[in-house]
Amino acid sequence: MSTATISLPRAARHNPLAATGVVLVVIFLVCALFAPWIAPQDPAHIDLPARLMRPSSAHWCGTDELGRDILSRLIYGSRISMLVGSCVVGISLALGLIIGSIAGYYGGRIDLFVNVVLMNAFLSFPGILLAIAFVAFRGPGIFNLVLALSLGGWVGYARLVRGQVLAAREREYVEAARALGASDLRVIVHHILPNIVQPVVVQSAIGMAGAILAEATMSFLGLGVPPPTASWGAMLNDGRAHLFDAPHLVIFPALAVMLAVLSFNFIGDALRDFLDPRSRIEAGL
Repeated sequence: MSTATISLPRAARHNPLAATGVVLVVIFLVCALFAPWIAPQDPAHIDLPARLMRPSSAHWCGTDELGRDILSRLIYGSRISMLVGSCVVGISLALGLIIGSIAGYYGGRIDLFVNVVLMNAFLSFPGILLAIAFVAFRGPGIFNLVLALSLGGWVGYARLVRGQVLAAREREYVEAARALGASDLRVIVHHILPNIVQPVVVQSAIGMAGAILAEATMSFLGLGVPPPTASWGAMLNDGRAHLFDAPHLVIFPALAVMLAVLSFNFIGDALRDFLDPRSRIEAGL
């Protein structure tokens, strides 16, 4: 624990982009958790006389075509992005761990079916098209949106876990656990998964960025949370009609999406280097 405590400040100095990513994620999480107390106005409050106002002291990010405060909607929009992103990553990771572990540990026909048939079937269609088709069939809503994005999101985690389990199942500590009579479930949960968690954590951080971007895309297409709930993608869709006369309607939501995606990508890259002992030694951490 002391080594990790000492090396974290060094890691922050060595990788300022990662430190920036952590700060941005903390800001987004604070906005998501405390939006009712942080937002200066009600994000759904309509004030037509104040429509399309440029950024000012009264409205730091301006107002939209209905006079709603953009800053308040950005703050509340972080709730949707963080909630959908974390739920999609959590469900996809859980499915990927289960399916990938079973395929990699048992191999044979099970692995052949999962890897060749099941995974390739999902990979043959772009994930965003599967999500669009699912939401179009089930209807918009945050629950359906999470299920739609998780429908194809688990495949990447499953392939990663399968490859790691295939390599780990032949290690000496796994053979020793089997020789001592440990069940397959105990071997997987207590001996294999803890030793393959590093690449999975990195993939989860990067997957969070992809989930936020996918949620914004779905909301931009009108397949996200229904109005008047604030969402960054829906704000981009509402503002594209005023791109030239009121560009702030597009600029601020686009910046929010960009910073959220970049922050998790920075964290994922930093975790990959930090969790790799060779990279830490080369960096002097």
